[in-house]
Amino acid sequence: MHLLLKQPSVLPGFGLTLGFALFYFSLIVLIPLSGLFVRTSTLSWEQFWDIVTNPRAMASYQLTFGASLVGALVNGIFGSIIAWVLVRYRFSGRSLVDALVDLPFALPTAVAGITLTAIYAPNGWIGRYLEPLGIKVAFTPLGVLIALTFIGLPFVVRTVQPVLQDLDKEVEEAAATLGANRWQTFRAVIVPELWPALLTGIAMAFARAVGEYGSVIFIAGNIPLISEITPLLIMTKLEQYDYSGATALGVVMLLVSFVLALAINLLQWWSSTRHMQQ
Repeated sequence: MHLLLKQPSVLPGFGLTLGFALFYFSLIVLIPLSGLFVRTSTLSWEQFWDIVTNPRAMASYQLTFGASLVGALVNGIFGSIIAWVLVRYRFSGRSLVDALVDLPFALPTAVAGITLTAIYAPNGWIGRYLEPLGIKVAFTPLGVLIALTFIGLPFVVRTVQPVLQDLDKEVEEAAATLGANRWQTFRAVIVPELWPALLTGIAMAFARAVGEYGSVIFIAGNIPLISEITPLLIMTKLEQYDYSGATALGVVMLLVSFVLALAINLLQWWSSTRHMQQ
């Protein structure tokens, strides 16, 4: 009779490991978030509503969430194209391009903001050519969109790239053998495989953009009701020692971000389930 011996685990037992995980998660995430809600609870409902729904706050929500969502969707398109080129083609300078994708990760956000402002200002390298066309980028909502697109690109590329690398080309060849053209192969074979990873990348880019501060404040111009983002409005209230007002705006951002991220994750789950059923 053979005795079944339990293989030793690298990590300690489930109870101890779970305890460490919950302690770290509480220390880093749950306690700060709880403090946010506790501080906001010092406001009455009327005070809270007045803070989070005044015209300046509403305009900042529209710019912050709108530009973040549009930037994430733009990255979803062009980030997928970049990942496709890096995986499917070999060309001179490919390693350099692959390394440059991670530049927004390594570059300090303030440096990115100053650089983008210098490039897109009316006298900048690109701005000087856009100005005669009536296109103003720096110190406008368009500048905010460009900054948020810049910092979110790596999330999409690095999420989609491994899936493309693991995608078997023989499946595409089989589709072509069965008479599918390139568009049919892309729509029926490639997109279903990329869709969950693409949604994950878009969600991560969106979440990163919502809380972005350093790369935006320089190029935004920070004009109330026009180009002021919510994180800057929160910082303004903190500088005025209005901690309850700052946490109230933070709660709104947290709740809206959570709802949007949950919706994206549900869409990702639905698409994965549907793909498995097919």
